Amino acid sequence: MKTSLKIGFLTPYSGIYPYYSQHLFTGWLLGMGLDPMRQNTIEFVQEYTHMGSLNACETAARKLLFFNRVDILSGLVSYKAVPGMVPLIESDKRPAFFFDMGEYVPYFPYLSPDVFYASQQVWQSQYALGRWAQGKWGAGGHILTAVYEAGYHLNNSFQQGVFNAGGSELQLTILPFDHNDPHRMELNSFFAQLAQAPPPYVHVILCGNMGTRFLEQWVQSGFHKKIPLLVFETMAYDDILEDIKNVNLEIYSAQLWMREDENKTNQLFVKSFENIAKQPANIYSLMGYEAGLVWRELLPYARTNDWDAVKQRLREGIINGPRGERNFYPSSGFALPAANILKITTSANKIHKIILDQGMGMRFDAKELEAIHQESVSGWQNPLLCI
Repeated sequence: MKTSLKIGFLTPYSGIYPYYSQHLFTGWLLGMGLDPMRQNTIEFVQEYTHMGSLNACETAARKLLFFNRVDILSGLVSYKAVPGMVPLIESDKRPAFFFDMGEYVPYFPYLSPDVFYASQQVWQSQYALGRWAQGKWGAGGHILTAVYEAGYHLNNSFQQGVFNAGGSELQLTILPFDHNDPHRMELNSFFAQLAQAPPPYVHVILCGNMGTRFLEQWVQSGFHKKIPLLVFETMAYDDILEDIKNVNLEIYSAQLWMREDENKTNQLFVKSFENIAKQPANIYSLMGYEAGLVWRELLPYARTNDWDAVKQRLREGIINGPRGERNFYPSSGFALPAANILKITTSANKIHKIILDQGMGMRFDAKELEAIHQESVSGWQNPLLCI
């Protein structure tokens, strides 16, 4: 029987969350009921994948599987990079358990029985927010995004939510990309459009410090609190808003998890992580914790190399985690997440949240979403936030 398990972790670079892997590992171990500081049951072996391209992931996976001889292949991986690794995984007969933020609506021309997915499903919060916005403010909203974010399914998912609620009109502005200054954000022409024809709301999809810079300029633009501002889920995370909580801000967002949720499982996770890490729980620690809950049950089988039993249980298993039911195999349906529609304000260096509504999820294989796969063909391979 194995005394420890080696988990190979494909690790791309993220300038927005540089310590995401450490947070995820800590959450994973806590979910398994292990002390991250003293345990010797799990060994994480990291392999750098740069920006997470298919070629980088395939090269790193080959090294982890055939040189490091890891028991489980994991990592932060885009759906676009998975197909190239499937032959390697299936030839090794061991499971792959990948994480992603959910920047793409899942699509599987071939669904490997050996590959499992722990997804944040942010496309679901986008869908729920669009559906709510149409019901709240009606047609004609204006989406602002940048080239990077526009390469995923984020604006498309919001659009489908609008359409599902009976809307048919949306405006879209993609900020021009400057190769000499990739972080340049010229908003004058966008603000001029709003002044000429004010929409019922604006929805912004930006990442990292471009998002916080936009919020600062929005407050100064003259449109703040006159045109409702809806922001993409990651723009409203506490650790992002922390940088601008001195600004008198009012925004709306949809989120699939709230640190403040008072259910017992969530508070156990939050307190356990924060006692160990000495910093607030975040989305990566949560995804790791959810993974730990299922791998805690799988550990006896993995220790005896019974990979068929491990994979069978992953295909069928459902855990009841900090935010309710989660499962990890697409054909089992992926448990539909509940998105909280929030009004968020900041003042006196504090963040205030009010839950206004609960958004509806949608099955990833719903026919209404087929258009997204046909219309969005950027081919971005790096996972969201890995820039």
